[in-house]
Amino acid sequence: MKELWKKYKEIITYVIFGVLTTVVSWGSYTVFVEMLSMKVFVGNLLSWVCAIVFAYITNKLWVFESKSWKPSVIGKEIVTFVASRGVTGVIEIVCVPLLAKTGFDNLFYGILEKMNISIGILFTDGIYSKIFLSVVVVILNYFFSKFIIFKNKTKEEK
Repeated sequence: MKELWKKYKEIITYVIFGVLTTVVSWGSYTVFVEMLSMKVFVGNLLSWVCAIVFAYITNKLWVFESKSWKPSVIGKEIVTFVASRGVTGVIEIVCVPLLAKTGFDNLFYGILEKMNISIGILFTDGIYSKIFLSVVVVILNYFFSKFIIFKNKTKEEK
C-alpha cells in the first residue's frame, strides 16, 4: 500500500484537491448566481477567483510540495499559475454561458423532471455546463501545474 501511495501520491492529492477546488468553484458559483442573483457570467468569474486562490495554496503546499518561500520562486509560481489558470479560466468563463445558451443544461433538466426531482439547486442556470467544463479544466490544470509551474523543484524540495 505504501508503494502505491508513494508512486501515485501526486495524482491522488491532485485529484483530492482538484475535487475540493471544484467544490469551492461550484459552491461559490451557486451562492453568487442562486442566492445573490448575479448573472451567470459574473457569478462564474467570481467563483473562478475563489477557486484559483484555493488551488494555488493547495497545489503549492500539498500536491507538488513546492517548499521554497524565496520571493523569486513564489513570484514565478504565482505568475505562471495565474497565467495558466487564466487560459483555462477564459475557456470556462466563455464556454459555461455559451453551453448554457445552446441548451446543454436542458438535457439534464428534462431527465430530472422525468424523475420527478425538483431540488432547486439542480436547476441553477448553467450548472451542468459548469460541471462539464470543470472536468475539462481540472485535467488541463494538472498538466500546466506538473509540466510548467511546479516542474523545477530542487533536489532539496523533492
